Amino acid sequence: QLQLVESGGGLAQPGGSLRLSCAASGFTLDDYAIVWFRQAPGKEREGVSCISGRGISTNYADSVKGRFTISRDNAKNTVYLQMNSLKPEDTAVYYCAASGLVPLCAFRNPYTYNMRYWGKGTLVTVSS
Repeated sequence: QLQLVESGGGLAQPGGSLRLSCAASGFTLDDYAIVWFRQAPGKEREGVSCISGRGISTNYADSVKGRFTISRDNAKNTVYLQMNSLKPEDTAVYYCAASGLVPLCAFRNPYTYNMRYWGKGTLVTVSS
């Protein structure tokens, strides 16, 4: 079965950190660009970060630049999102998605492209 599974969400205090993981099963992540999206209650889904199939290109939304870092470990078939200096406005369900466009993250706005696979999401809550 082809699937993406997110983990690592939870409750963090403002200024704290969390690391999200996106693990693939049934297919090899090497061949895909991986994108993290998030959706806060009552808001539209927004793109957060993107990493190309070989990890050559990355992209970050302005709202998370300098705070979040995306990385991948193809040997573990997993992509990570390290989130530091968390803010209450980072509270959302975070989803990872896979695109067959390997160089996607070098595009001007990679978050507008269709994704082939989606995970079910993991909830991140930032609150004191």
